[in-house]
Amino acid sequence: MTTVLVLGGGPDAEREVSIASATGVHQGCLEAGLDATLLIVDEPTIQDIQSWDADIIFPVLHGKFGEGGQLQQRLTQANRTYVGCQAQAARIAMDKMATKLWAAKLGIPTTHAAILDPDAVNDPDRAVCPILPPLVIKPVADGSSCGLYICPDHAAWTNALTDISKSPNPPISMIEPMIKGSEYTIGVIDDGNGTLKALPIINITPASGTYDYQAKYERNDTVYTVNPDLTDDLVANLKDWSLSLCNAIGVRHLARVDFMIDDSSNAWLLEANTMPGFTATSLLPKAASADGLSMPQLCKHLVEAALRTHQTAPTR
Repeated sequence: MTTVLVLGGGPDAEREVSIASATGVHQGCLEAGLDATLLIVDEPTIQDIQSWDADIIFPVLHGKFGEGGQLQQRLTQANRTYVGCQAQAARIAMDKMATKLWAAKLGIPTTHAAILDPDAVNDPDRAVCPILPPLVIKPVADGSSCGLYICPDHAAWTNALTDISKSPNPPISMIEPMIKGSEYTIGVIDDGNGTLKALPIINITPASGTYDYQAKYERNDTVYTVNPDLTDDLVANLKDWSLSLCNAIGVRHLARVDFMIDDSSNAWLLEANTMPGFTATSLLPKAASADGLSMPQLCKHLVEAALRTHQTAPTR
């Protein structure tokens, strides 16, 4: 029987979410009849990875180390078979600015953006904002809405910079115009033949108006609508754009692509996630369920996709 090692944890801000996701994947693998073990890690070395006794690694880590290419590079160097993107695709998707550049190249609509000047954080009162409020500040390479600031006016912008300045190691952040509208997400998985397919679209409606960390993981008042009422053209565009972006950057096995649709029905790409959440409220499992795959079936499906990738990979 194929043995699966599910990884959770990591050193990043999303560690607790990762552990919850990995626990969900582990349980799903067990319910699917797989011989699965859960391992909570920090930053495993290549030597650590080589010592693991498993046929397939399922790394359910969120954040820069676990989802941004570093872990994937070590898994590849250790010659392990694993679920998810290889290092280059993972690194591009983790970098929201790089993702925007790819989207622009592909003709996928996305807003303009700027990197937050570190000097602005050092002197918030004199900082010149390159984008007029209302705006959003968020880390370039973090997820789960960690470090997210919604700034409706200049005072909120200054307060956000002051708050960021208090961090001993503030992340590199970016600034975007705030889009007034609703958030939509498109799950993407292997279709069973090595080609990516788009899952049903989900609309996210947080009670607070902002889909922040609390709305994602700590409250139960966010409304998720599968197959929301959108025009056929918009549904087709969202799915086509998601697949186009994923294929261009080299995504394999799974991803989730997020968009905002403004009050004029214009869609704007937000980001791509190459290891989406697998908690009880996570979006990819919801979309897969609407497509006929339960959580155990989804976990088994992704393990089988990784096995096929390994079997068809060119020998060196």
